[in-house]
Amino acid sequence: MQRERLGSQLGFIMLSAACAIGLGNVWKFPYMAGQYGGGVFVLFYIVFLIIFGIPVLVSEYAMGRGSQISPIRFYQALEPKGSKWHLHGPFAMFGLYLLMMFYVNVAGWIVKYFVRTVSGGFQGMNADEVAGAFVSFISEPGEMLLYMALVVIVGFLICSFSLQKGLERITKYVMLALFVIMLVLAVNSFTMEGAKEGLSFYLKPDMARAKEAGLGNVVVGAMSQAFFTLGLGVGSMAIFGSYIDKSHSLLGESVKVVALDTFVALMAGFIIFPACFTHGVDVTSGPPLIFITLPNIFLNLPMGRFWGSLFFLFMTFAAVSTVLAVFEDIVACCMDLFGWSRKKTCLINAAVMLVLAMPCALGFNVWSGFMPFGEGSNVLDLEDFVLSNVLLPVGAFLFVRFCTSEKGWGWDNFVAEANAGKGMKMKKWMRPYMSYFLPVLVLILFVVGIVNFFG
Repeated sequence: MQRERLGSQLGFIMLSAACAIGLGNVWKFPYMAGQYGGGVFVLFYIVFLIIFGIPVLVSEYAMGRGSQISPIRFYQALEPKGSKWHLHGPFAMFGLYLLMMFYVNVAGWIVKYFVRTVSGGFQGMNADEVAGAFVSFISEPGEMLLYMALVVIVGFLICSFSLQKGLERITKYVMLALFVIMLVLAVNSFTMEGAKEGLSFYLKPDMARAKEAGLGNVVVGAMSQAFFTLGLGVGSMAIFGSYIDKSHSLLGESVKVVALDTFVALMAGFIIFPACFTHGVDVTSGPPLIFITLPNIFLNLPMGRFWGSLFFLFMTFAAVSTVLAVFEDIVACCMDLFGWSRKKTCLINAAVMLVLAMPCALGFNVWSGFMPFGEGSNVLDLEDFVLSNVLLPVGAFLFVRFCTSEKGWGWDNFVAEANAGKGMKMKKWMRPYMSYFLPVLVLILFVVGIVNFFG
């Protein structure tokens, strides 16, 4: 079967950015920044994107382009005979499914809130009623499953068309709309009374706040968020490397994607924190920040229904962009593994994903008694922990070691692939950093993260 190709370099950048830019930027990043003290967390997050994100992203792209196949099989195409690196392939594919098992549910929440805001469903509510609306929604399994199913079906329907006519074309429009809406919302937030105080919390490092949250928690949280936002460690980016030619080197492309991802995450904070400080909202409220506190803010704003609708439309585009990109990863893996056609693969996986995503949806209602980490925890917490704290850092470690180890693909082969084409090049001084320092640091932080989580 001939490998499909993207139509342009812009398509590659937009698809890669779409995979990276999503709820990790506009939902998870702001609430983690709020919980972990603001500026110090943001600073560590940017540092980890540079020292971890870019090198691991280059590794994934190179493995994809060098093998011309999806994560389920790229080790077999590159590893020395008799080695066992390919045993990680199924875990990478499992990570893609695991991510979508809870991601499509949260994306469904976003779509629900967009529909409700546009229709004026929050008008006339007080703060307690808005909070009750979220609790009521997640407590109702039928509505949760309905919006989850809508995301799954529409996502695989778009992926069922050819790569260029379906995913690439739609993603370009979605990303353009996302950027425009984001800029409009940010400008509006800068005009709010609490903008100065909110931006100071967000951008000014304060060690006292970081120590209050636990400096170790701040550091590990920033590292896991850097991996989560780029989807590194499960091969989600590698597939796009397999869709492009060798006209551009991979370091430069990785820097562009990380820059776009960081820009959107920072802009999400610019949108949210001025509004929170203007209306006295608790920025440490965690995951419900978007769904409980922000609707209250919009109710108190002039033209609040308009701004609320625009915000949740922005959130919808961010969520859908990642769903489409990761669904493409899953489709490519199954096509390579089983030799199915694109349409057959999408049909089968739509049915599979509907089943796999049910535990997360039911974990807030029918299965709410299942609390894997104690009181207040649920299925989503379990799935997120396995992905963010285990599969992503371990996978990133293995990708980097495979690309740099003589017993793997090897540094010379990796650099030859990464440096093919015009653009920024990998340098000789990077070899000891990527071969030894980076893997050791990832493992140390992985262990610290596990200890901190259960401690």
